[in-house]
Amino acid sequence: MNEEPAPLDRLRTRRIFQSDGRALIAAIDHAMFMDPGAPLRNPGQVIEDMVAGGADAVIATFGTARCFAGCFGRAGLILRVDAGPTALSRGNDSWPLLYSVEDALRLGADGVICMGFPGAAQEAETARNLARLASDCRKWGLLLLAEMLPGGFGRPELHTPDNIAMAARIGAEIGADAVKTAYPGSAEACRQVVEACYRPVLILGGEPKSSETEVLTAVRSAVRSGGAGAVIGRNLWQHSDPAGFAATLSTAVHD
Repeated sequence: MNEEPAPLDRLRTRRIFQSDGRALIAAIDHAMFMDPGAPLRNPGQVIEDMVAGGADAVIATFGTARCFAGCFGRAGLILRVDAGPTALSRGNDSWPLLYSVEDALRLGADGVICMGFPGAAQEAETARNLARLASDCRKWGLLLLAEMLPGGFGRPELHTPDNIAMAARIGAEIGADAVKTAYPGSAEACRQVVEACYRPVLILGGEPKSSETEVLTAVRSAVRSGGAGAVIGRNLWQHSDPAGFAATLSTAVHD
């Protein structure tokens, strides 16, 4: 007789999403792809600051999660399990899986994150990655966060509300427990994305913004439109006061 799949572990879920069903997730996986500069020279301190400020969970690479495990405190850990071209690459657009759900479990992770690129050259590859992870996460009870970007990083002109809504829905259909995607530009557009996707939707912070207000406006707009929160990276750890801005973002997400 085949074993029953493990249900999504509720304790792991509560380490990421709070009782209101929302989450502020800090992303600190950028050094796998680019030179993050001075702010991430000491990732342990940055993690401690963001968690102290109110980050509910942290997206991290295998190396960061292993070497700075003691810095995560009460926050959940979401392991980045795929990787694409680095800033040094030339003509290599592949997005392979690097780690397994079992690797994530051995690190004590509560979930994994993987890219999905509908409409890009890597569409089929990233869809296969997500499908494999969806099956394995179901087997072991981990949360799967799908980072769904229509056209990938190379075609931002495809990041329209209609396309973002379609990409988010594709992530849910493949089997993601939650979807991270681009901010579509307005509260009305956010509502369109949320209504198209039957799994929790979190907006990503993206490129560094010109002001705190720009970030907060997007986060508040997403939450008021039914979104489940935000995943903020450079706009948080590049801030002069990561703990303080994390507290402000946490208020925007949870209040």
